Amino acid sequence: MKKIVLLLLVPVMLVGCINKRPLLVIDPQAELMNADRAFSKMSEEEGVRSAFIKYIDTDGVLLRPNQYPIMGADAVDFISQNEDTTYTMTWEPKGGTVAQSGELGYTYGVYTLKLKKNNRVFQGTYVSVWKKQHDGQWRFVMDSGNEGVGK
Repeated sequence: MKKIVLLLLVPVMLVGCINKRPLLVIDPQAELMNADRAFSKMSEEEGVRSAFIKYIDTDGVLLRPNQYPIMGADAVDFISQNEDTTYTMTWEPKGGTVAQSGELGYTYGVYTLKLKKNNRVFQGTYVSVWKKQHDGQWRFVMDSGNEGVGK
């Protein structure tokens, strides 16, 4: 009888020894908003060109005023030709959401463009559509902005 009780207690004791760390649950919307903020921070610190090249998906699309959509490799070429030494651009997401699948999402907010020469400031609105990559990083698949937000 003592052997049976001992055999029954061993599994209970082993379960008690297992490290019971709580599962880390990441809010997908917060993760996406943080990716957009990191994108803006890189734009401020390293320039618009570097930030857009890092964060664009290989099939990304840029929607720019008075132009047809610029897609994929053409979008990267367009970004690469951008002269960004005369201004600084930052933005702050005001909202967004992630699909239930966790693979797509969007952010929107207000951007600020500041000219270095005379410190003139312009603001506008933007929307970015994001896709989560296989490595877990978010890259935008579409980016568009609208000029003109009154002060």
